[in-house]
Parts: sequence; C-alpha cells; structure tokens
Amino acid sequence: LHSAVTRIQVQRPGFNYTFAHICILNNDKTCIVDDIVHVLEELKAARSSNRTNFAITYPITHLKDGREVYNGHQLGGVTVHSKDRVKSAEAIQLTYYLQAINSLNDMVAEKWESIFCDTVELFQKSNRKVKMYPFTSSSLKEDFQKTSRVSERYLITSLILVVTLAILCCSMQDCVRSKPWLGLLGLLTVTLATLTAAGIINLTGGKYNSTFLGIPFVMLGHGLYGTFEMLSSWRKTREDQHVKERTAAVFADSMLSFSLTTAMYLVTFGIGASPFTNIEAARIFCCNSCIAIFFNYLYVLSFYGSSLVFTGYIENNYQHSIFCRKVPKPEVLQEKPAWYRFLLTAKFSEDTADSEEANTYESHLLVWFLKRYYCDWITNTYVKPFVVLFYLVYISFALMGYLQVSEGSDLSNIVATATRTIEYTTAQQKYFSNYSPVIGFYIYESIEYWNTSVQEDVLEYTKGFVRISWFESYLNYLRKLNISTGLPKKNFTDMLRNSFLKTPQFAHFSEDIIFSKKYNNEVDVVASRMFLVAKTMETKREELYDLLETLRKLSLTSKVKFIVFNPSFVYMDRYASSVGAPLQNSCISALFLLFFSAFLVADSLINVWLTLTVASVEFGVIGFMTLWKVELDCISVLCLIYGINYTIDNCAPLLSTFVLGKEFTRTKWVKNALEVHGVAILQSYLCYIVGLIPLAAVPSNLTRTLFRCLFLIALVTFFHCFAILPVILTFLPPSKKKRKEKKNPENREEIECVEMVDMDSTRVVDQITTV
Repeated sequence: LHSAVTRIQVQRPGFNYTFAHICILNNDKTCIVDDIVHVLEELKAARSSNRTNFAITYPITHLKDGREVYNGHQLGGVTVHSKDRVKSAEAIQLTYYLQAINSLNDMVAEKWESIFCDTVELFQKSNRKVKMYPFTSSSLKEDFQKTSRVSERYLITSLILVVTLAILCCSMQDCVRSKPWLGLLGLLTVTLATLTAAGIINLTGGKYNSTFLGIPFVMLGHGLYGTFEMLSSWRKTREDQHVKERTAAVFADSMLSFSLTTAMYLVTFGIGASPFTNIEAARIFCCNSCIAIFFNYLYVLSFYGSSLVFTGYIENNYQHSIFCRKVPKPEVLQEKPAWYRFLLTAKFSEDTADSEEANTYESHLLVWFLKRYYCDWITNTYVKPFVVLFYLVYISFALMGYLQVSEGSDLSNIVATATRTIEYTTAQQKYFSNYSPVIGFYIYESIEYWNTSVQEDVLEYTKGFVRISWFESYLNYLRKLNISTGLPKKNFTDMLRNSFLKTPQFAHFSEDIIFSKKYNNEVDVVASRMFLVAKTMETKREELYDLLETLRKLSLTSKVKFIVFNPSFVYMDRYASSVGAPLQNSCISALFLLFFSAFLVADSLINVWLTLTVASVEFGVIGFMTLWKVELDCISVLCLIYGINYTIDNCAPLLSTFVLGKEFTRTKWVKNALEVHGVAILQSYLCYIVGLIPLAAVPSNLTRTLFRCLFLIALVTFFHCFAILPVILTFLPPSKKKRKEKKNPENREEIECVEMVDMDSTRVVDQITTV
C-alpha cells in the first residue's frame, strides 16, 4: 500500500508530479514518512534474513540506527507481552505530509489527495481481508457539504407535504369563506423571503454551508404563524364591513405582535451575525436568517397583505374561493346535481340571522374543534390535576436529562453518514484511543539551557506525559553526566555543534533546536521543541479538552515561554467556541429583549409570564435533547437560540390576550385567548411538524441533530400553549376581579358609542349609542 501511494502521479502539462515532488522534506532532502514505515521495513528485512530477535515495543520502539520512535498513534489495538513487547496490532495508521507553498503546489496536492482516496479504495478491492479508511485534509469539508446533496429529495417531499397541509388548514366547507389560496400564498411568501436572502448572500460573496438547511425551518415556524394569525384575525371581522375596513382591523389586530416577534428574531440573530461570534458557519447562518426574516416581514406586509385584500373582495362578491366564479343562490343550486351543490356550498348573509352571523366561520374544522370541545375540556376542574401532574413528570425527566448534558466534540456529528469522515473517526476512536495525539511543546525564547534550574523547570512542565523528543533525552543526558553545573554557555553551544549532534543517539536532534549566530560568532539557542503524548482516552473528548486547557494555563503562568499545538486542538477549539459563543450571544440577546420588551408591552406581567414560559421550554428541550442522544454542539445551540424566538412567537399572543383582559373570570379569558389565537398556533404547528418529518430520514448526522432539536422545540412549545398555560393561568395571577375599571358618570358622558361583545364568539353583535 505504501508503495502504491508513493507511485501516485498527478498529470500536469509537461510534467507528472509524484509524492516525492510535493512531500515535506527532511534535513537529508528525503520525504518525511511515518516511523512505522521504517519499523515495517526493518521487520520485513529481519524476516527475509531469518532473524528472530527483532522486536517492536509499544508505545516507544527502537530502530536499527539507535533512534527511539513513538508508535502510539501509528499502532492500534495493540496486545503486548512482558516489557511492552508487541504481540499483535489490529490497526496501523499511515500519514503522508504534503507541501502547500504556492498555488500550483496547492492545486497539485489537492488533486493528489483525490487520487490517493481512489488508490486506497482500488487497493481495498484487491485486498478484501484488510479494511482501509482513507482520509484527507478536504474530506471533512466534502462530507460536510454532502449533507445538502443527500437532503434534496427529502426537502422536496417536505415542501409538498407542507403545501398540501397549508392548503387544507385554510380550507373549509363554505366555498366562499374558504381560503386555500392564502395557505399556498403564505408558504410562497416564506419561500420568496428565503430565496431573496440566499440570492443576496450569493451576490455578496457569501459561502454556502450545510447549516443553511435549518433556515427554511426557521422561516417556516415564524412566517407561517404570522400569515395564519392574519387569517385568524380576518375571521373575527364583520362581513358587512368594507374590505378596506376589514383589512385595517386585521393589521391592527395581528401586525403589532408580529412586528415585535420579528424584531426579537432580528436582534437575536443579529447578535449571532456580529463579530462577537467567532464561528464563520454560525455567523453566516445568523446573517442569512436575519435577511430572510427581514424580507419575510416586508413580504407579509405587502405581498401577503395584498393577497388577503384580493381574496377579501372575492369573498364579499360571493365568488368561489378557488375558481373565482360567482356562487349561485340556494334556490338555483337546488336544481343542480349533488356534486355541484357540494362544491358550491355557501351561506349568504341575507339568509343568516343576526345571531348566527358570528358563527359563519365555525364550519372550519379547527375553529369548531377548539370552540366546541377543547377549550371546555382543558379548563375542566377534573382535567387540571392531571395536567399539573403531567407537568411535574415533564420537569422530572427534563432535569434528569439536564444533569447529563455533554458538549459535542465528535466530527461525525456534523457530516453525512456513510462517509469517509465517519468511517475514519470511528476506526480511529476504536483502535487509537490509548494515547492522546502528539502534542508539540515549543519553547520560543532564548533560555539558559545549561542552567540546572531551567532544566528542572522544563522537565517539570512536561511531567506526566510520555516525552518522545530527543531534546528531552538530551537534557536528561546532561543531568546524568552532571556536566551542567557551572558549564559555561560557550562550552554548552560547542558541545551541541560538535559532540552530541554527531552522536547517532541524537542524529535527529538538529530538528528540535534553532541556532542563531551573533556578531562575535557566538551561537545561541533561540528556540527548541519536544513532543508529548498523554495517557488518555480519546473517546472521552472532555479529557482532551481539559488537557488543552491545562497546557494553555500552564503556558501563561510558567517561567519558560512556550506554546502547545496539535491539529486536533483546532477541532477542540471549534467545539468549545461553538457552545460558548452562541450561549454568550443568546444571553446578551435575552437580556436585551427583556429590556426592550419592558417598554413595549402593556403590562409587566406579560414579561414575567413570557420569561417563565421560555425558561420552562428551553429547560425541557435541553433535558429531552440529552435523553435523545443529542450533544450540545454548534447545531443544537443554534436550535436552542431559535427555540427562544419560536416560544415567544407562539406564547406571546396567548399571554397578552389573557393578561390584558379585564372583567369576567380567568377561565373565560383563557378560553377567549385559545379561541382567538389557538387556531393559528395549531395550523402553523401542524405544517411545521409535517415539514420536519422527512428530515428524520436524511442519512446525515447534522440533519438528525437538526430534526431532533426542532421537533422537541415545536412539541414542548405546543404542550405549553395548549396544556400548561391554559391550566396554570386559571389559578395564578393576574386576578381579573381586582382589574375591573371603575365606572363614573363623567367617563360615561364622554362615550358616544359602546360595542357589546359576546365572549363566546368574540364577535360584535350590537351597538348602543349613549348620551
């Protein structure tokens, strides 16, 4: 396999590049290869000469030239005899290092990596007994973007399901008052906003990534609820009013709350799109979401608003809601076939008594269900104890999950399944978990290496690690010879150049130090390095993260200036910041929203109830998310931030209607709030869940996390809107009896017109002019 890899050729005009042309070179101008290759070569030579005394030790072995080499990250699944002699190994890891010094070299190296994967897969077919897992510097990026390609047909299925359900949710038996086109146009409004944002991002040079898959669902939850709320407000207007007056009433009733929730979305995602967020993928996601939400607001005001006006004129003219044809009178319909009468069923205002006018929309299934059955059932005295008990069970399981929250740092969580990244990381964690990756320990200042105290300091900092550097061996060598005491600096540097560097034991020591000549021809050691390996379990990512943090703190407080580095630290940093930065931003946005909303809401109790509801929802989502095997990573944290806005979107109108209601009982206002806003919440929830279901079948860990988080957010929010809040609000503040307004004659004389409202139907039924 090694020979096949080194023979790979990248054809370019006039020249064929091989591994020897693009590899990183050693001091002797040969390609750097893993030491395990030299071990295998010596093992092969020993076998061919029938030598049986050749032994490999683990994790440090000796080569024929006297060098000690570390093989802890190159041999996996090792079984040892006594004295660390290797009996068998289940896995071997080979790494090839390529240069990227210019654009041509970078292009050749990228092509070489592609051919490398093909070569390994071809080699696998002819050697089926050995399983091979190729992985390159571009594999993670390719597998991350692969999620978009494997999601296409599932997203199309999701779109078809949402379109179908949105049309059904806005339909009713009455062919005049049915609004199927508004269901379709509402979804079109959301789609246009999403496409506008995507176009702006592309035109401004933004980079696409697979986290954008979550943006349509962010828009679906916010945009559809706004359109359904407007449609619900339309049903509350009087049919004998002009379309302009009905439209004005709709905007006055629904657009204030929609404007406030849109502002909250913009603030939350705006902070995420700011320089405070140090993850590019999260920043671009938040920026795209901000643009989409802003244009969705504009399109709802203009495009959807004008569509509502257009369908309003169709309704006022008694035209069919789908075919726009004039609906004939009932006496004319009696002469038509049954199927014709079924398609053109409608109530005419002149045939409807004043007491029945308010119920013309009750033929809508969801309106009828909430008003006739659900509102009375959920506020029933015998149902409330079971709801409270169920909430206590909910809190108990959420707490159990919350105590088990873990930060995600597994690369496989962000890529599609059945990819090279998944296979490689799975094999690496299975076979190479006994030791941490090799950590570079770099001293970047000129220190007195001949000083005993300095030697002690350096060795103390690396205590507890397996040290695999020749420089560390050299320091120990000095101490054993006891020549460091009183050793002048000049003698020290002369020994470096003349004595030890020529010793086979320290043949590669020149790679670990950097010399600098001064004006008087003296030589100084300006930098040095050693390599460390910690005895840990790589499957436990928390240990690696703790190791990184420990070494960093040590580098800030130590007497010797040094830095530590390993490529895996890049991913550790990524996941550390992917949780910390979004959480920090969400806390800032939450505080800002509380401050901002305090000046906008009509009653401070709305803020209190909204805060408690959001806290309860987020607590439950985090707990159940953990129980559902979802870790706290970049995707899940972004979903949690979205969950704050989604909860406010759905719960704020309910709470506002209840808190601001005066007179009557708490139960009466709970029913009123559910009748007014419950239909819109239920419609948007059904469309949202139906749109999410196909996402569960996408073969990608990223979409799996996305589906589980968004599904839990929608489910828990729905549970609070339709069960927890309606029950708790019936026996907790505010009290309605204390909020009655005192009537005095002076105020009454100033009133010209009083509208009497029937609370059962929330419709105006009469007007009385007073003097």
